[in-house]
Formats: sequence, C-alpha cells, structure tokens
Amino acid sequence: MQIRDIEINVVQGDITALKVDAIVNAANNELWMVGGVARAIKEKGGVDIEARAVRQGPVSVGEAVVTEAGRLQARYIIHTATMGLDDSTDEHLVRASCASAFRRAGELGVSSIAFPALGCGVGKFPPVACAKILAQEILRVARDGGTALKEIVVCLPDVETFQLFEKQVLGYLRHVKEDLAWGPYICVDIIIEVDGGIVIIERSNPPFGWALPGGFVDRGESLETAARREAREETSLELEELKQFRTYSDPARDPRFHTITTMFTARGVGTPKAGDDAKGL
Repeated sequence: MQIRDIEINVVQGDITALKVDAIVNAANNELWMVGGVARAIKEKGGVDIEARAVRQGPVSVGEAVVTEAGRLQARYIIHTATMGLDDSTDEHLVRASCASAFRRAGELGVSSIAFPALGCGVGKFPPVACAKILAQEILRVARDGGTALKEIVVCLPDVETFQLFEKQVLGYLRHVKEDLAWGPYICVDIIIEVDGGIVIIERSNPPFGWALPGGFVDRGESLETAARREAREETSLELEELKQFRTYSDPARDPRFHTITTMFTARGVGTPKAGDDAKGL
C-alpha cells in the first residue's frame, strides 16, 4: 500500500534477514537482548551488537538508541525500550517506542525500516492493539512528511500473526486513506443522562480507558445524526433533548491524531447496553 511517498508492506519471515536500512529491536531498558528477534540479532549480527547497545547505558522506557547491524543485511538496529525491568508493556509504551524508532530513522536519514510486533512477545501486549497503534504511527509519519523514508515493512515470524497484522495494519490504513481522508478528523461525543447518572463506555480499541460515547462523523452526516448513530451503536439508547454543549479542538487532545469533537448533552431513552467498539458500559 502507498501512503504519499511511502510504501507499506506486511510480510511473513525473519526480520533479521531483510535487506532494509534499519530494523527495530524491542527490548527492556537494561537487558537489551531479550525475545526471539533480539536473540537472532545477537546470533546473526555478532555479539558485539549487544555490547555496543549496553555501552550506551540504560535508555528511558519508550525511547530508542541506534547501533550498527554487524553482519546483518540491514545497516542499523534501532533498539527501543518497550518495557521496564518488570516486563510491563502498555499502549503508551508501544506508541512511544514506535514514535522513537521513527524519530531515530529520521535522524539517520534511512529510506527503509522494518518493525516487529512491538511488545507482543515478552511484554504480552495484544497483537491487534499493537497493529492498530503501529498503523496510527505510520499515518503520523506519512502525514507529517519531512522524512527520507520510502518503505516501511512490518515483519511477523508466523502465519497467524502475519495474517492478523496484514488485516489490521493495511485495513486500518485503507480505512483512513479512503474513508477518513487526512483530517483534522471530526468527532462527536455525548453526555447522556440516564436514571440520575451519565453513561460512559469502556473502549475496546486504543486509546483504552473509559470515555463518553461518541466517534467519528461519517461522510454525509450532520453532527446531530452522527451523535444519535454513535449513541445507538455504543449504548443502544435513543436520544431526546439533544443539544450542543461546546467544541474541543486542541491538536494534542487525542494521542492518535488531530480530532475536533463537538460535545452534546441529551437524555437517554431505553436500556443502556454496550455495543460496537464498547467493551463495557
């Protein structure tokens, strides 16, 4: 898939065998060579790679350092710390690690980079969430421009993981490229009053956590139509007394990309029930 001047490919194979300018290695912030990809780097690229990384000292979680790739096909290895010493990994660390790897790639001026499933091995981060975060960060790089990158490869070692990432990464990118365009993206959120309280949903997709019901405005929809649709899809509620409250537009408010949301207030009619991308309610 082509996004501006960057070709994005999802492949199955050994990332250490790829002929790219840089490959990304997920590690914790002190024990650099952990996990299958790291062991392959050490064995095929030469033990001095680990020594070079360690000599640079601990790196902050979510940050990245660069070493030469030794005997590997790649020129550089970008080591990014996706977990702490307790092997903990969450969406913020995965996102920060992706961003740090891309930042280092920009500093190196490389034209091609390959990513594994960051945090999904020892860190036990959900592969679907990783794929979507990686797709979001690829969009960020393509959108912002000013990069020498011409190719981004996502490389997975087994058929099952490859098929999952191929579907999620390319599906997500295709949806944004063809359906949402480039933004800023227009959203609605609704404060729905029910039985003396308000409805909040637990998100099943990153960014995780609890949120007001809402989502993106589809092409051809008014804000009010989108608010009613999102409320119906996520809470099974119909809305009465729907009123605009205010609009929020800070470019930094959403970790994925710039979104502008119009907030509504309404009274919910019916029995609240989680649906669509709401895991709980």
